[in-house]
Amino acid sequence: ISLSPLTAIMSDKPNMREISSFDKTKLKKTETRVKNPLPTKETIDQERKREPSH
Repeated sequence: ISLSPLTAIMSDKPNMREISSFDKTKLKKTETRVKNPLPTKETIDQERKREPSH
């Protein structure tokens, strides 16, 4: 079985040369926004008061 050059390149081992030469300055700054923020303790308490207890 002969391995094609593509198979030799694609492996689950990271290419250390590529990692060490990575330029972080080329990355864009992004604003992180929470899509689904957790409710505050106050909100949870208010919802508990509104619900009838079983």
